[in-house]
Amino acid sequence: MDYGIGIIGTGLIAEFHAHAIAVVKGARLVSVLSRSEERAMEFSRKFGCKGYSSQKEFFSDQKLDIVSICTPSGAHMEPALKAIEARKHLVIEKPLEITLKRCDAIIEAAEKQGVLVTGIFQSRYYEGSQLLKKAIDSNRFGKLVLGDAYVKWHRNQEYYDKGGWKGTKRYDGGGALMNQSIHAIDLLQWFMGTVDSVQAFKGIMGHERIEVEDTAVAALEFSNGALGVVEGSTAVFPGFLKRIEISGTEGTAILEEENLKVWKFSRESAEDDEIRHRYNQQTKSGGGAADPGAISMEGHIKQFGQFIGSLRERKPLLIDAKEARKSVAIILAIYRSADKGRKIKMSHFA
Repeated sequence: MDYGIGIIGTGLIAEFHAHAIAVVKGARLVSVLSRSEERAMEFSRKFGCKGYSSQKEFFSDQKLDIVSICTPSGAHMEPALKAIEARKHLVIEKPLEITLKRCDAIIEAAEKQGVLVTGIFQSRYYEGSQLLKKAIDSNRFGKLVLGDAYVKWHRNQEYYDKGGWKGTKRYDGGGALMNQSIHAIDLLQWFMGTVDSVQAFKGIMGHERIEVEDTAVAALEFSNGALGVVEGSTAVFPGFLKRIEISGTEGTAILEEENLKVWKFSRESAEDDEIRHRYNQQTKSGGGAADPGAISMEGHIKQFGQFIGSLRERKPLLIDAKEARKSVAIILAIYRSADKGRKIKMSHFA
C-alpha cells in the first residue's frame, strides 16, 4: 500500500518535500495545509493534491497517514502535537523544534501514542557521509583527535527582510547555527560522538534588523577525548560549501557537502583509490551556500524512502526524534556559552 502524506506549510522547503515524495516508492502526496486558503490552493494545483486551510478538515482526511511539517522552526510543536493526537506519523523539517522543552513535548507525545517521528537531516544520507561514518565505526581513523564543522555561507539582507520569521528569536530560534549550520552540527556529532562541553562566541557581523546571530564559533570537547570546532556564518561572501573535517591518529577525511575532498589513511584499503576518484565531485548543486533553494534533493528522497521502509518493515529509523534533538541541544549549549562567556557542560542539556 501507498502511504498518504500531507504537508503543513507552503514555503520553499515544502516544495522540496513535495518533489521528494513524488519519486519515493510507496509514498503519495495527498494534501497540503496552510493558514492561507489562497496559498493552499496554489500549492495543491502545482503538486496535484488537496488543499486545506482548516486543520480539522486536513486531519480528517481518510487518506492521510503521515504529516510532513514545513512550518517556521519555532512553529513545529503545535502542528506536531495535533498530528500525534490524530495518530499520524511525522516527518519534521530541521530543527525538530527550537527549545528542548518543545522537542521533548513532541518526543513524549509520540511515544505515548506509538507514532513514528523523524527529523530531517538529509546530509546523513549522502554516500560520502555514509562512507565516512562506516570508516569511523571500523576504526580506520585510529584515535579520533579533531572533528570540525565549517559553514561559511552567504545570505543577503533581503533574505532576512522578506522572510517575516527569519532572524527572529520566536520563530527562527537562532540564526546561522539553528537555521543553517545545524546540518553540519548534526553530522559532526554523528561522526564524533557525544559532545561533553562547549565554549563559544557569537555576534551579528553582516546584517541589520535581526535578533539572532549571523556568525558564531565554538570549541568543543567530545566525550571520547577529541577536540573540535564549529564555525557558522551567513555573513561570508560569496558563500562556500559546508565542510566537515575528521582527523585521527591513523587517518583524515574532509567532506565538502557531498564531496570527499580528502580520504587518506595510514593503512590503505583496496577501495580507497576508487572512493577518492568517485566521490570527489558528487555535489551538483550550490549546497545552499549562497542560495537556500540550491540544494540537492537526493538526501530528502532517501530519508523519505527510509521512513516509508521503517513503517512497512518495523525497522529502526536512522534519525528518530531523540536523534534529531541532539543537534538542537548542542546549539543551545553554544548559545548559553556565548551569552555567559564561559564553558558549558552538555550535561545541563540532557
